[in-house]
Order: sequence, then structure tokens, then C-alpha cells
Amino acid sequence: MIDRINKDLLPMKAHYFLFNAGTGPVQPFLSTYARQLGFSSVVVGVIYTILPVSGMLAKPIVGAIADRFRCQKLMFLAAQLLTAAAFLAINFSPEIPKDQRVHFSCDGDAVFDTSINKNPNIEDCLINSLQNRLGTVDCQLSCAMEEQFWKVIASNWSLPEYETNHPATLDFTAHVNISKTTKMEDVVYFMFKHVTLPNGQQREPLCTCGNVCHISTTCNIKCNDFDVNSLVSSASVSDDDVYNMYEFWIFLVLMIMGWIGQAIAVSIGDAICFELLGDKPNRYGYQRMFGALGWGIFSVISGVMVDSLSEGSSTKNFEAAFYLSFAFLLLDFTVSSKIKNVQKTQSTSILKDIGRLLVDFRIIVFLIWCIAVGMCTGLIWNFLFFLIEDLAKNQGCDSQTWIKTLEGIVMAIETLAGELPFFFWSGRILKRIGHINAMSLVLLVIGIRYILYSVIPDPWWFLPIELLNGLTFGLFYACMASYASIVAPPGTEATMQGLVGAVFEGVGVSLGSLTAGVLYAQYGGPWTFRLFGIGALIVCLLHAGVQYLIRRTGNKGSDHEAHYTSPAEALNTLYDDQQELTLVE
Repeated sequence: MIDRINKDLLPMKAHYFLFNAGTGPVQPFLSTYARQLGFSSVVVGVIYTILPVSGMLAKPIVGAIADRFRCQKLMFLAAQLLTAAAFLAINFSPEIPKDQRVHFSCDGDAVFDTSINKNPNIEDCLINSLQNRLGTVDCQLSCAMEEQFWKVIASNWSLPEYETNHPATLDFTAHVNISKTTKMEDVVYFMFKHVTLPNGQQREPLCTCGNVCHISTTCNIKCNDFDVNSLVSSASVSDDDVYNMYEFWIFLVLMIMGWIGQAIAVSIGDAICFELLGDKPNRYGYQRMFGALGWGIFSVISGVMVDSLSEGSSTKNFEAAFYLSFAFLLLDFTVSSKIKNVQKTQSTSILKDIGRLLVDFRIIVFLIWCIAVGMCTGLIWNFLFFLIEDLAKNQGCDSQTWIKTLEGIVMAIETLAGELPFFFWSGRILKRIGHINAMSLVLLVIGIRYILYSVIPDPWWFLPIELLNGLTFGLFYACMASYASIVAPPGTEATMQGLVGAVFEGVGVSLGSLTAGVLYAQYGGPWTFRLFGIGALIVCLLHAGVQYLIRRTGNKGSDHEAHYTSPAEALNTLYDDQQELTLVE
């Protein structure tokens, strides 16, 4: 048995496993991480519109360079290092600054409230958790004062020196009784019985003489408790102004670097894989399924780690996930350097060969299909976790303790129970139904899947739906990559994979992310998924109709008709019984 192991393919399998084990702990959570940094769903949609465009430009350019100068492996390894460095750096991205001001009133008791920064989305669960806590929270306040307020402070707080000789602002530390936190409509109120002044003196902040000694002013505030800070904070800038801030550009540049690194590693990696497979492209799914295995296992581990390290906090600590990603990507670089890649053919005119394909009607329909699936993929890649977290808030106050674990389980089912078996059987499925029917099937299942998301109120019931990811991504990706490999003229394999990937991500995912961001902000998650699902079903019918007309007319006049008139037949000539894993010849 050991003599029959194809050792040339072992590093390729290891690459798919390690690369996805490195991207899986971080990539699925980046959109929610962006929201935690202070970016709105609209801004996140804009970011995920720009990212695929950067990939669209990088993939064919780098692919053409790799084909022209026969340096696929060099570009492949460099892309892995770029991805690792970018992901690690994203962990240190600065947050959007927040406006932390409160209204301070002293009319009998001393209270500060959030009426300045009203938030209609304050979670009752957060208020309940504060009310169930014991002890105090220290908040430093710096308050603007009018002259009559200083007289109140001098007489009621036993600070006579403040009546004639006072600082510009009233600075003190309020010791807030956190269990007395209350919420009325959209305003949260915090009570405190003692304050500490900058000189260390402690006072009881009482104003017991009625309207005569009432204080009402605005204060800057900073507390030693994350939950309280989150309640008194609001975005200090609008979405339009965010684009002028360095925090946005740092995050965007790092995200672009990571996206380009992944895009190049995936497209050139696939080209290298098909080169190694030679006349057996149907075995691609056997290689790619190891990627699903790595992604599924470590996305779950990452989700559990994030929840465990974030226990007791309303924010999530992603630090361990970023370091785990960095370690696996470096290991992938080491293993990938062992891949024996030899570019056997070289096109004399890459642009001419690719250009001949792009004027063929069948290829145009194929690229439009890539765009349609890409738009739907952009929604699920970037906003499925938004939907899960929004629905989880309706499931009780303990939802935040398990939300990242649930998201990790979602990714595990998508990959291990969905993608992995469909990558394994993709060659047999494509042989049986053909590429064209597979394309229509993918759109049909996407439509059903997204409509199901839109009507289920409990995110735990999403888990059975994730099995459909085997069709909507596993079968889709195998269909797209193998079709591109079959129709690519000799010597243009990396260019063609880059072009198809650019159309899928650069146009499809980009448009989908932008559209989804706007719809999500306007109509919410369920309606966004419902509209995309209905759109996928409509495109499915159109695609099936167009392909029927193409078969009826025969697409006469195509220069490449003999090469790819029937991708199923082309694949069939190379098909073996697939009874054994690719480890064994």
C-alpha cells in the first residue's frame, strides 16, 4: 500500500488543510469583529465591497505574471506570508473613537444618565446583568459648570473654597452603586452616594435644598467597567465621517492585504493542484476536501476559545484566534515549500488565448453565473453571523455566553458535514448531471437556503440548514474550478483560475456585500436574506432557460465549441471510478 501512495500530492493536501485551518479561526468572524471595532453594517458592507475588488485586480494580474515568468510557486508562497502578516496585524487595529458624555444632575440625590447619547437598541439583558451585580463601579467625570453651580457645590458638598476659587471644570470620581442601575425608555440612570475629589477628599454629593440648589450639566465620563462604558458611549462620528478617519484606513488596508493574500494563494494553489493532477481533474475534490476539514475543525475551536476568553464581558476577545491563525499559516508556508510544482506548458499569447474564450457566449453565461452565486456568497460570508447574533438576542440574556460557540458549530457543519462530502463526491456528481445542470442546482438550493434563514426565529435551528452548504459552496466551487480548468488553453491555467476567481469575488461578492449592507441596515437581517433567496430562484429559472436555448441552437460559430461544448462529456473522458482516495493511485 505504501508504495502506491502519491507522495507528490501529500503536500498539496496538507496545504489545503493547514491554509484553511489558518484562515478558519479568523475569516468567518471578521465582519462581527469590525462591528465590535465600531463600524456600522453599512461601513462593513462598503469594506466587503472593496475587498473582492482588490482580489479581482490581484488574481488575474498575479496569475498572468506567474504563467508568463513561470513562478507560480514563488507567488503562492509569498501570498501565504502576506495573509499571515495581515491577519496578525488586524488584531491590533484601533477602535473608532466614541463620544462618552453623560447628563449629570444633582437634585436631592446625585445621578448621571445617558439622555445625551440615547440608544434605542439598549439590551434589557445588559441592564438586568448590571442590576444583579454587587459592589461599585468607579467613573471619572469632568463636568462643565455655571457660576451658580459652584455655589451649590460649596454649600452642599462642604467645599467652601470652591465658591470663590474653583477650577474650570468639576472633576470627581463617582462610586456608582451598580445594582441601582435603571432604564426608562431609551435612557439609563446611574446613582451614586459618594465621590472622591482630585485631592483625595471624599464627599456625599447631596443637593437637598430643592430648586434653589439644583445642578444640571454635561460631563465627560470614563468608567472602569466595560459594560457601563458601552452604555454611556456612542459613535462620535457618522458613517460619512468614518471614511476620513485613520482607524478606518488602517483596518481597510490590513483587510485588503489579507484578502489579496488569500485570493492569490487560493487561485494559484488551485492551478498548481490541477497541474499536479494532470489528466485527472476529477480528483480535485479529493484534494480540496482537506481544506473543508481544516476549516471546520478550527473554526469550532476558535469559537469556543473566543467565548471562553470573553466570559464575563460584553465584548469578545479574539486575540487567541488571531495567534492560532498566524501559527497555522506559517506552518502551511513550510509545508507548501515542499510541493513539487513544474509548469509544463507556456502560452505564447496569454491575452489572446483568454480573449478568445471571453467572446464565446457559453463562457459569458458561465461568468454571469459566477457573479450571481458570488453575490449570494457575499451575503452569507459577511452577514450570516450578523443575523445569528441579532436573532440570539431574542433568545434570552445568556445568549452572549454561547454565541461564538454556535457560530463555530455553524462553520463546522458547513464544512465537515456539508462541503467535505460534496468535495469528495463532486467528480461523480458532475459526471452524472453535468456542469450546466449543477450550476442551476446550486442557484436553486441557495434560494431555498436563504428563504429558510429568513423565517426561522431561533438561530440554533440554522444548524440543519448548514448541511446545504455542501451544494451551495462545495459543489459550486468544484464545478467552477474544474470548468475553468477544462476550458483554459494550455499555459493559461493560473490566469484562467485567477480570472474566474476575480469575477466570482471581485464582481459577485463585491456587489453582494454592498447590496446586503444597505438592505441589512434598512430592512434588517431576515428580509435581506429573503430578498436574496427570491432573487436566486429567479436567476435559477433564467439560467435554466438560457441553457435550454443554448442546447437547442447548439451555439454555432464558437471557435472553442469542440473543446467545451459539453463539460460533463469532457470530464467523463478523464473520469475514473473514484473508489480510492487520491493518496492511492
